Amino acid sequence: MALADAGAAAFGHTATLQVDQALAQLLRLRVAQINNCSYCLLVHHAAARVADIPPPKVETLSAWWETQLFTEEEQAALAYAEALTRAADVTVNTRLQAAHDRMAAHFTEDEILEIVAVVINMNIWTRLKLAQGAMPTAAPAV
Repeated sequence: MALADAGAAAFGHTATLQVDQALAQLLRLRVAQINNCSYCLLVHHAAARVADIPPPKVETLSAWWETQLFTEEEQAALAYAEALTRAADVTVNTRLQAAHDRMAAHFTEDEILEIVAVVINMNIWTRLKLAQGAMPTAAPAV
């Protein structure tokens, strides 16, 4: 648990990051959606409100590519988050490099590494909460 806690401190929803906090929160929420972690969805929906992410963005995040609500930078990062989260799926795996290349047009190498860490950290936490059988009974405090 110490490793997961260290990841949360460095890249979790309360961490100070170079990348925009709202973008990082969108990435966390999208990973929670993909991994179907109800506990994480509650935490990160609340964190999205705290981060002042417009409700229409949160409400359409699961179909972000079908809207014009997301910036090019957000779209690039979301595409990468999805490709990395689904990397084990051979039908998606081939898109990982293309998604990384798309991000390179919008972010510095340090920002890309931070985005990668945010996505990996969130994947760890969603799987940890799923493995623990974490079932929310109320919205957790953010």
